[in-house]
Amino acid sequence: MASYVVLLRGVNVGGLTIRMADLRRRLTEGGFAGARTVLASGNVLVETGLPAAEVGSQVQQILRESYGYDAWVQVLTPTILRYLAEHYPFPADDPERQPYVVFCRDQAVLEDLWAALPPTDATLEQVALGPSCLYWLVAKGHSVKSPVAKILARGRYKADTTTRNLRTVHRLLG
Repeated sequence: MASYVVLLRGVNVGGLTIRMADLRRRLTEGGFAGARTVLASGNVLVETGLPAAEVGSQVQQILRESYGYDAWVQVLTPTILRYLAEHYPFPADDPERQPYVVFCRDQAVLEDLWAALPPTDATLEQVALGPSCLYWLVAKGHSVKSPVAKILARGRYKADTTTRNLRTVHRLLG
């Protein structure tokens, strides 16, 4: 059995509301016994004998059938998630800033996203390229209106990216 962290994009934001107890039940019924959710924003921990690609496909199918939601799902191992968290390059404890990890499941999309980012004003935000992610530190209150946020919101990146606060990443790791 392998452990996976499943990140769902857009759950309980922007009009798509899914109760976590119902999500756990449906995933359990769909073959993911013991599925656990963390917070109410589309973070699921599962153990299964399936490879990561099949986990993602099955979760997408369950969400489509259960909620009519064409889910954008990313599946990571706890080892990879821990590595990404441990290599966060910015001060994560600044009370005036929000530390984020922008996960990207497609390397070509990540490279395109990186190339599309404007030069940043370090007083507002900082961004760094990581393995399969962007590390992003932004002033509180600006995480939806900063120049980087506006690039991240573009439709062409939605299917392949999802963003989590670094504190959430640490909670996922237990």
